[in-house]
Amino acid sequence: MLHGILLIALFSCAAFYIGDAQFFKDLSFSPMIIGIILGMLYANSLRNHLPETWVPGIQFCSKKLLRLGIILYGFRLTFQDIANVGTAGILIDVIVVAVTILGGIYLGRLLKMDKEIALLTSVGSGICGAAAVLGAESTIQTKPYKTAVAVATVVIFGTISMFLYPVLYRAGVLNLTPDEMGIFAGSTLHEVAHAVGAGNAMGDDIAKVTIIVKMIRVMLLIPVLFILAYWVAVRARRAVAGATASAKGKIAIPWFAVGFLAIIAFNSFNLLPAEAVDIINYIDTFLLTMAMVALGAETSIDKFKRAGAKPFILAALIYVWLLFGGWALAKYLAPVLL
Repeated sequence: MLHGILLIALFSCAAFYIGDAQFFKDLSFSPMIIGIILGMLYANSLRNHLPETWVPGIQFCSKKLLRLGIILYGFRLTFQDIANVGTAGILIDVIVVAVTILGGIYLGRLLKMDKEIALLTSVGSGICGAAAVLGAESTIQTKPYKTAVAVATVVIFGTISMFLYPVLYRAGVLNLTPDEMGIFAGSTLHEVAHAVGAGNAMGDDIAKVTIIVKMIRVMLLIPVLFILAYWVAVRARRAVAGATASAKGKIAIPWFAVGFLAIIAFNSFNLLPAEAVDIINYIDTFLLTMAMVALGAETSIDKFKRAGAKPFILAALIYVWLLFGGWALAKYLAPVLL
């Protein structure tokens, strides 16, 4: 198993090195995104030459290290973030997340596409991109290629928004105040990196609001994971109708989500120096990058072909909602609540 882990760690180091290039910094491509690309390149080239004894190490990275990375992700957040943004940001975040996930699942049914891919794509678009997809993947225990497909949609449309929002704002097309623009960007941009990139391109005042609103969306991952756990339990109960009552009633609690919440609570007291938190966040990014590389290593082009164009059609429809629906909420609801 150690050989497989070291292989994934090596690819992750390469992802960090590549991510330091100015070109990828300008695109706000995090090491996680680069990692899944490297993993997929490996899956479609040298993967068949991998010794079978290394496979458990790769699976360890895509499962165990993934959960640890999600837990440590809580060091990026505090409950003070919620207080700072106020009612407007919180309510609009809740509306965006709920409509995106439920609407995405419904659209997935209309498109007659794989239910798990539709769910992962909706969660990733609605909450916080790749990290949300990984969290949902750990809860519903789906196949790696489905996770990779969902992450790919997040990367494409999130990157488009990151460049589009500043252009539309500066051109006056959106007709939003700085606070409204911050709420719009934070509640609709896919990745945290996208929110940071777009916010900084529009000025410090907008960047601050954008990042806080985005962080609140990240926190909403916790209740979503618990709801998913309940959904998985209900689906399993229906699948085994002949099981005993006690077996049918079990719900697999996503303990990593509990750990995520506990870390946020701990971090809210500011007990650790900023330098220590920065180190933890760096380690956490590396762990999540390893998980992304491992997922990519299990994803071949054939599996993308099997998924077809429907996931990207779904992501495009969700994107239209985020763009126009998010703008309407920021324009007309936010002023009432601010």
